[in-house]
Amino acid sequence: MRNTQHPKVVHLIDDTTAGGVMRVLDHLTRSTELAQDANHKVHTVKRGRISLRRLKADVIVSHLSISWRTLPALMALRARHSSTKLFHVEHSYTDGFVRHNVTNKRRFSTLLRTAFRLFDQVIAVSEGQGKWLKEEGYLDPSKMTVIRSYVDLEPFTALPSATSPVRHFGAIGRLNKQKGFDVLILAFQKVEGDDLRLSIFGQGPEESNLRALAKNDPRIIFEGFAESPTAPYQAVDAVLMPSRWEAYGLVAIEALAAGRALICSGVDGLQDHTEFGAQMVAVNDVEGWTAKIGEFAGQMIRPKPICIGSIRALDNRWGWKNALS
Repeated sequence: MRNTQHPKVVHLIDDTTAGGVMRVLDHLTRSTELAQDANHKVHTVKRGRISLRRLKADVIVSHLSISWRTLPALMALRARHSSTKLFHVEHSYTDGFVRHNVTNKRRFSTLLRTAFRLFDQVIAVSEGQGKWLKEEGYLDPSKMTVIRSYVDLEPFTALPSATSPVRHFGAIGRLNKQKGFDVLILAFQKVEGDDLRLSIFGQGPEESNLRALAKNDPRIIFEGFAESPTAPYQAVDAVLMPSRWEAYGLVAIEALAAGRALICSGVDGLQDHTEFGAQMVAVNDVEGWTAKIGEFAGQMIRPKPICIGSIRALDNRWGWKNALS
């Protein structure tokens, strides 16, 4: 049972689409470790709208979207809770995001600086993202904390270890521009080996384009949405993440916890995973991925034998405890 003397923390979310953010929030509210320090609750709001009712909380944590359209609602949130600690967790914006999506960087910079000033603390979800936020001068470094995203990894650490050479590669995530699966398909097609397989797990707006790009290559299989979170990892020998931008990358810690080889583009928060055995692709293009897949194919390559679940659990709990103190 939660201790009622612990601070009450209300997490605000305006996008409940199934995905990484909702899984992180589910962990925050269900974790017995985190419950030892605070009572975490989730409150859903409509995007760009904040209720006139004042929230009863010691700390309010925004997981809300930041845009020019939502900025007035964030200002209203600050005004209605002037004496309450107000945090913001930045799940979206990264260096890679800006490079691929922002044309007017000065206007974007003004937006982030204005929004971040409303909060007592801004929480980056990876060291890579946090470094970028500070280097770009979007906020006062003293107001930023890094708390890496986390979910329950026990189901992944419980999977049988992969024992065969790397022949079956997997790509896991929403089929959209961000994930870079188009680059991956073109690269995989250039790697020789009839016994190699690439399974793509997920759904999304780019699926028809990706299928056309695969050109009915029998080695490339579109598996659709996996009902079991662990099923894709159990099926493959290695996981590939060619993301164009990625604030953190839950797929990465799940793959490493499952004992699967992991290859990532060296962008944003994905760089955090090198300390646990992730391999980076130096240049995130077709040639770079072709070379890296060819290097891994048929090899016995595994992550470092560490207890990643325990390390991440402590990192997550103490990160929140220190931020709330």
